Amino acid sequence: MSARGTRGTRFAETMLGAARLDADGRTLRARLDLRATADTVLRPGGTTEARLAGRVRIAGFADDAHAIGELEISPLTRRRIRYRLSFAADGRRLTLDGWKSVTALRPVRSMTVLPFTLYVDGETPSRIGEGVLRFPVAGGLLPFLASFRFPRREDGAPLLAPRWRGERGRTEVWYTTATDPATGSGIWLHHELTAPADGSPAFAHGWAAVFPKDGPVAHERFGPEPWRGSPTKPEGEVGDDGFVAGGVAARPGRLTGAAGDFRWDLTERPEDGPLFTFPRWSWRRPLLPAAQILPAARASYDGTVSYGDRTLTLKDAPGASARIYGHGNARRWAWLHADLGGGDVLEIVAAVSMRPGLRRLPPLVFLRLRRRGRTWPRRPERAAVGWAGLGRFRAEVGLPTWTVSGRAGLRRVRVEVTQAEERTLTLDYADPDGAPAVCRNSERADAVIRLERWWGRWRPEAEWRLDGTAHAEVGGR
Repeated sequence: MSARGTRGTRFAETMLGAARLDADGRTLRARLDLRATADTVLRPGGTTEARLAGRVRIAGFADDAHAIGELEISPLTRRRIRYRLSFAADGRRLTLDGWKSVTALRPVRSMTVLPFTLYVDGETPSRIGEGVLRFPVAGGLLPFLASFRFPRREDGAPLLAPRWRGERGRTEVWYTTATDPATGSGIWLHHELTAPADGSPAFAHGWAAVFPKDGPVAHERFGPEPWRGSPTKPEGEVGDDGFVAGGVAARPGRLTGAAGDFRWDLTERPEDGPLFTFPRWSWRRPLLPAAQILPAARASYDGTVSYGDRTLTLKDAPGASARIYGHGNARRWAWLHADLGGGDVLEIVAAVSMRPGLRRLPPLVFLRLRRRGRTWPRRPERAAVGWAGLGRFRAEVGLPTWTVSGRAGLRRVRVEVTQAEERTLTLDYADPDGAPAVCRNSERADAVIRLERWWGRWRPEAEWRLDGTAHAEVGGR
């Protein structure tokens, strides 16, 4: 279902320096920790476009771990390496724009010094400062060179195509979650196709929800609408590129719709390749009760979401879209999507199957951590069930707090997720077999993730704390 194409390029870079603010003349220490991803192998003699993700820190002014932007690498053709980064500071969206001017007379200095200008985003961007950043050659060159990877590029767009082929008792879901960096609000768009087990006509339904930082959760449902396409060749309202029903659409690169007083129109930019939360083969060959994937492990969103008398205008909002296909909901489940900043992301699905003999077992945990361009564990099914004595992941599912912990290889992790009641939305609906299901979702959850590595003893490797930016759900039948 997903195509493997040409090789791309990934690398990490750190730059240190200072920024001077025009308003008060202050000079503040600045640091960029970035990861660049290009869809092609670098071409020094040409121009390579890459996506940037990482952390922008300006002492006492900005600290945004979800900065994103573009990098133009053209050292010979245009004699420059240009950086454009969008990040949040003091409730505003700012842009850092600058380039390294490459010269043959001073090649090292010109390739390592980045003058930049700071702007406030808007219809007419206004300058608020400037500065200079430098690549630390002495301590940064070896880590920079060691960070280079040349992975095969995968196109996630085909993964949005409908999977349903007319079978009874199936559920197919397209869902998107995001966090507005300006207001801290969470957004949830859920699109679902249900094919009842009794052979009744398939129908489409779903909902939209906003989780404001300063008020109660708001939501609205849409549907049910008849699923108007042929199970083998969609036609009419249904295209082969996503979900379309009743004026609501989730297509590659675009999410639009209306439900009650909700209106949304968002563009989606993939920032990473696909992430298979379950084994890759389980999406191609649906042998498990269900499978979940992310066509892009990370994405960013621009556009508007309106509800009541409020309108959210999103710019570079971090989030992701995901897909589910299977026989319906699990008996119990928990889900987490955590954008960890700097291009890192964690996805967890823990579930108890409805199948006889499996209902009384503890939840199986499928955990995928994409960090520094690599995904751990390499084989999620082995960590879910335990393999060769190397341990497994375990989940304690409940509310308001649920946890996942366990080991795979030389690493172990503990994840604690908290869904505060006032930031959690409870929705009920029916599975294909007619049984009721309930989900409790929060797009403003908290999470603490601790990663350790074995070096003769367990030693801390990384820790992340998310305050209101984790996306999580607990549900059951």
